[in-house]
Order: sequence, then structure tokens, then C-alpha cells
Amino acid sequence: MSRKKIVVLTGAGISAESGIKTFRDADGLWEGHDVMEVASPQGFMKNPELVLRFYNDRRAQLDEVEPNEAHKALAELESKYDVVIITQNVDDLHERGGSTNIVHLHGELKKMRSTGNDDAIYPYEKAIKLGDKCEAGHQLRPHIVWFGEDVPMIPIAVNHMLEADIAMIIGTSMQVYPAAGLIGYAPTQIPKYFVDPRPAIRATDFVNLQVYPNKATEGVRRVVDKLMKAI
Repeated sequence: MSRKKIVVLTGAGISAESGIKTFRDADGLWEGHDVMEVASPQGFMKNPELVLRFYNDRRAQLDEVEPNEAHKALAELESKYDVVIITQNVDDLHERGGSTNIVHLHGELKKMRSTGNDDAIYPYEKAIKLGDKCEAGHQLRPHIVWFGEDVPMIPIAVNHMLEADIAMIIGTSMQVYPAAGLIGYAPTQIPKYFVDPRPAIRATDFVNLQVYPNKATEGVRRVVDKLMKAI
């Protein structure tokens, strides 16, 4: 008998308890910067040094944070379920928390790529400087999906959600598209769980949806315990 498939969509709220700040909690400012200055192609063209410095700092911050109990709880599900985590986050806390099948919608802070070839991707192990180039001579940039850019992993995420037996949404404002629309692809009758201290959706918005108005570490633990006992 095949395992049931759990598809989990995570947002900034699951990493916030590890100490990674979210720009939507601070009037559109991210670490003191307007997000369009540091997270858009226009911002990179206008001031590439600022953008590179910003992501170099974010990359360095990863060495100072650890996965929290919510990340670790999700990893426990793999002992009984086929689990796919679709994350809007660019950190590596799901990997370090023990999960093994992760789709990064918005890129990864531990990778960089060529500005001339999106498929030329490299490990981001040290600070990127203006003048650092790929083999073809193009400037390197963080492997991050900026505002206004295509989200190439969305079709893969949609396919996973279409196949879900159970769906979980954790720590997301449900304001960033196309990620926020993924729940609409989950089969109508399957169990759905939404964990966020300030829920952006209500239990009546979707069939078979349960809302947990908790921080990720508390709410995810409750849902995981329930799912582990169900098998």
C-alpha cells in the first residue's frame, strides 16, 4: 500500500522563530530596506553593490540560526508519509531540520547564478562582489526570485498539490502570488491545515480546512501529532 502524500506550503512565519526576520512585519521594510530596492531587477540595476551586500549579509546570517521545532516536526512525518515541502523561504532550515524533499519557490540563499544564464547555478559559499563573474563573463547574482521575475518552480509545485492526500499551509500571509494560489490546486475534499498566529484565511474558505491560530512551533506540533497518530 502506497503512503499518503502530504504537501506542505511554508512561508516566512516558520523561519521567524529561528530569528530570520520577515519584511511584511515591518511596513514593507526588510532589514531596514525597501524591498524593491533589494529584491527586484530594477533595484539590482540601480545599485548592484547594495543588493549584493544585502544578500551577502542574509547569507552570513544563515550561519547564526538553527532550525526550530516546527522544521524538525515536519521532518518526523517522513517516517509515515510521502512528504513534499514547498517553501517560499530562501533559507536552508528545512534541509537542516531533516526534511529531504523540498521545492524552493523563490530560490536559495546558499546558491548564486549567472546574470546571463539562469541555468548556470553555483554554491554561494562566500560573499559575491561586483566583478565576480561566471565562466561566460557575466556578473554573478544571488539565486533568488525577485519581485517581477518568473517563478520557474510553480508548475512543479502545482503538480505536487494536485496529487496531495493532505495539505498543510504554515506561516504565510497568503499575499504573495503565485504561491498563495497553490492551495486552490489541492483536491477539494482532502484534509487541509492552516497554521498561522494571524490567519489570513478562515475555516469556511475551503472545504475540510482546519485553522490553527498558533505560532509555527506550537501549531505544527499539534498537526504533526494528529497526523502521526492517524497511521
